[in-house]
Amino acid sequence: MYCCFLASCDDSQNNTNKSTQAPPTNQSIRVMTTDDIKWEQLNPARGDKSPKAATIWGDRKGKVATGFLVKFVDGFSSPPHIHNVSYRGLVIEGTIHNDDPDAEKMWMPPGSFWTQPAGEVHITAANSNQNMAYIEIDEGPYLVQPSEEAFDKGERPVNIDRANIVWLKASDTAFMEAQDISEIKVIPEIAFLWGNYQGETLNGTLLKLPVGFRGTITSQGSEFRVVVIQGALNYPMPNQDMTKKLEPGSYFSSEGEAIHPISSKLGEESLVYIRTNGKFKIIAQAPSK
Repeated sequence: MYCCFLASCDDSQNNTNKSTQAPPTNQSIRVMTTDDIKWEQLNPARGDKSPKAATIWGDRKGKVATGFLVKFVDGFSSPPHIHNVSYRGLVIEGTIHNDDPDAEKMWMPPGSFWTQPAGEVHITAANSNQNMAYIEIDEGPYLVQPSEEAFDKGERPVNIDRANIVWLKASDTAFMEAQDISEIKVIPEIAFLWGNYQGETLNGTLLKLPVGFRGTITSQGSEFRVVVIQGALNYPMPNQDMTKKLEPGSYFSSEGEAIHPISSKLGEESLVYIRTNGKFKIIAQAPSK
């Protein structure tokens, strides 16, 4: 099952080119590469059998919304358990299964998406040499609790294999802009995962950047967070003579109006996850002549 929330972020007048307007300013931009990630045990009570976790934004042990990475060893399978809060997950590397303890294994590859309701008994398993996922909660702390404490909040889980995700050409939505779309040979694609795309409400989107893409993402939300799921991006740092390479698990964010210059690594398609509460637009650059 796939739930798609599709609504225009702009009216037709706002779809026109804005190159004559003053550009947004780069405020509160944060960029985290894989070299910046600090790993620890997700569940210290399990010792060496615990998956590893790394918080990339928020505070997993606090009460705030948080995004973090989790690594599982090959053959990992948790005991049945619950969480006190609901979460969303995206597979970054390997294959991961998350479902009822008695469910047949459904191994989700990179780019797959799932949700886990608070209070519902489940297991999580991994089946590749290297396994990593991005986990996101809207409130904390994130706790692992015994299945005997199960409860029902009325939520139901969703498991979406990447092959079942619905993709739209960004040029067919209000999310892409170019001076001359006929000059753009590599068109990004968008998949709408969750949330409301009207007003200043939170939502989650997958953005697929084809090989050779160059351009920017302009964002307006007070919260704008991007996690690299697959591939690699080049990100020129504002006011610095350096470009950072963002591999899977890397992250960048901003607050308020900002411009994020990005390009796909040559020969490789990139997939990123965007969480925001405001409008954003992909501005593609035509290839150099």
